[in-house]
Amino acid sequence: MSEEKTTPSTTPATTTSGSDAQKPPSSAIFSMFGGKKDTDAEKEEGEEGLMKKKKKKIKKLKRRQKTNDEDDAPESPDVHFEPIVHLEKVDVKTMEENEKTLFKIRAKLFRFDSENKEWKERGTGDCKFLQNEQTKKVRLLMRRDKTLKVCANHIIAPEYELKPNVGSDRSWVYTCTADVAEGPAEAFTFAIRFGSKENADKFKAEFEKAQELNK
Repeated sequence: MSEEKTTPSTTPATTTSGSDAQKPPSSAIFSMFGGKKDTDAEKEEGEEGLMKKKKKKIKKLKRRQKTNDEDDAPESPDVHFEPIVHLEKVDVKTMEENEKTLFKIRAKLFRFDSENKEWKERGTGDCKFLQNEQTKKVRLLMRRDKTLKVCANHIIAPEYELKPNVGSDRSWVYTCTADVAEGPAEAFTFAIRFGSKENADKFKAEFEKAQELNK
């Protein structure tokens, strides 16, 4: 019978616990064999941070350059251009140049439409009593606001009679036989209204004074 000989192993047996066997290699070991220590994501974040810093510096330099350019910019020259067409001044006559204003008050004027049997507004503005310097006659002139278009223009004749408007203590009604505001003389029944009873009373008193002057 042959005897079996066993050769003892030169490699010592090593025992590892379960936790040490499953532990992954550290990043230091990877770096020893040329492995990457930083991940690609970390590098990208670093590059983005550098790009942001560069952009901020560029913006600051642009703002400084713009400020310097504005400070160094020359002032605009005072350029004068002669007009091609020369317009002469025209004196606009109001036909009130030879008259004196005796009384002025704001009012709203209405005229009675006999066909439709209703009052129609004719305008709101300043009502003036104007006395001609030569003839001494007094007329009533009223212009609309903004447009200044004449809405009443007639002599304050002695026969005109102011009557109270029904239901109002700040307006008067009278019949005018020759108003020339819109061209040829026409007869109208006017109603003139004021902002308060006091203004209506003032108008009546001045109206009667003008009638005395026109006698």
